[in-house]
Amino acid sequence: MLEPRIQQHFFDSADLHYQSAESLARPLADAAQALVGCITSGGKLMVAGAGGQAALATYFCAALVGRFERQRPPLAAMALAGDGACLMGVAAASGLERAYAQQVLALGQPGDVLLVLDDDGGAGVLLKAVAQARVKDMPVIALTGRQGGALAAALGETDVHIAVPHDRVARVREMHLLLLHCLCDAVDLQLMGEQEPT
Repeated sequence: MLEPRIQQHFFDSADLHYQSAESLARPLADAAQALVGCITSGGKLMVAGAGGQAALATYFCAALVGRFERQRPPLAAMALAGDGACLMGVAAASGLERAYAQQVLALGQPGDVLLVLDDDGGAGVLLKAVAQARVKDMPVIALTGRQGGALAAALGETDVHIAVPHDRVARVREMHLLLLHCLCDAVDLQLMGEQEPT
């Protein structure tokens, strides 16, 4: 009884990966171009995740500042509210809903990029961060599930929306990890050319 259920997770995940490859390739390429443009012009990437997606935001930044699959110089990327003390301090001063927005206000510059991750696109804390990115003239890349909810509606014409076509949180988060790996690889390719990972 348990083994077939476990196997079904593998099948469902694989199906979603295959079904999404073609439709997500274009927005991923657009997002990679935005990241490379930001990095090569001296900007930085600011990344925020709602709830459990905050761990993916930190992981993605570590792969850019450190390395993904090959050695290269560090890239300017930061996960918002990276430690509990910072988040609590910002939240105490301006409210938890504005925690990410306050960091974008304090640290964001025109030409920087804000990348947000949300399962369903309804997190108020990310909506406020996107609104602040608008004020700072920062492009936004949004990774969401399904249609992207209010977050998708808040995006502008020059922003990039990468929507995983699934409702289940586990599948969306699995895909978000793959999408972040694709972005890391695409950035490395654009900056360093073809090379086998080590």
